[in-house]
Amino acid sequence: MNKALMSGAIISFNNVSKEYTLYKSDQERFRALFFKSRKAKINKALNDVTFSIGKGEAIGVIGDNGAGKSTILKLITGVAYPTKGEVVVNGKVAALLELTAGFSMEMTGRENIYLKGYILGLTDKEIKRIEEKIVDFAELGDYIDQPVRTYSSGMKMRLGFAINVNIEPDVLVIDEALSVGDATFKKKCKNKISEIIASGVTVLYVSHSADSVRELCPRAIYMKKGQLIFDGPTEEALKIYQEDKAKKK
Repeated sequence: MNKALMSGAIISFNNVSKEYTLYKSDQERFRALFFKSRKAKINKALNDVTFSIGKGEAIGVIGDNGAGKSTILKLITGVAYPTKGEVVVNGKVAALLELTAGFSMEMTGRENIYLKGYILGLTDKEIKRIEEKIVDFAELGDYIDQPVRTYSSGMKMRLGFAINVNIEPDVLVIDEALSVGDATFKKKCKNKISEIIASGVTVLYVSHSADSVRELCPRAIYMKKGQLIFDGPTEEALKIYQEDKAKKK
């Protein structure tokens, strides 16, 4: 049995580091496939990060750009893999990162519901059960049966959000995804996320808005230059973060 299951955690990071190799040009990147590059730089996006998250927790992830917040989300969703250490996720993950990723432009919105569902591992029966909930939430009207290439960017984001919040995930990962549509729809999205948190789904929320982190998350993780600086009550995390920002001025 793995450590996360033994501890009751649904997500665990055990001494996780993530490095990216940066090249000056595409030509240099291509050459590196065959020869070791002396010009390449190593960027350490995460440096020996350890934490665990229990089922039903709502965790805010805060920090400046380049702190490692998005890298944490990519490791949880399986978009990226650690260079060192272990990431364990127990359950189905839905991600509000790039909301329009994975859509087929020639397929209709309704057909894309099934496509996204299959990608997320759902069966026909499971998708059929939530199909109308997704359609109603997206509020696309007759466009739901039109090719996605005819959608505006806002319509695509609405559909992406509607799919991810209605597939009944074990873990919901959110990266500043509440800026979807007009004020009324934004409020609807925020209410849905609050409802999901109340239902016992584990939520990780990355945001630059202290107010929204405070509102949604009792616990926060403060990241700085790839290192975990603080993990604990949200008010304390925000205080330390804001004090650090004030020192830079």
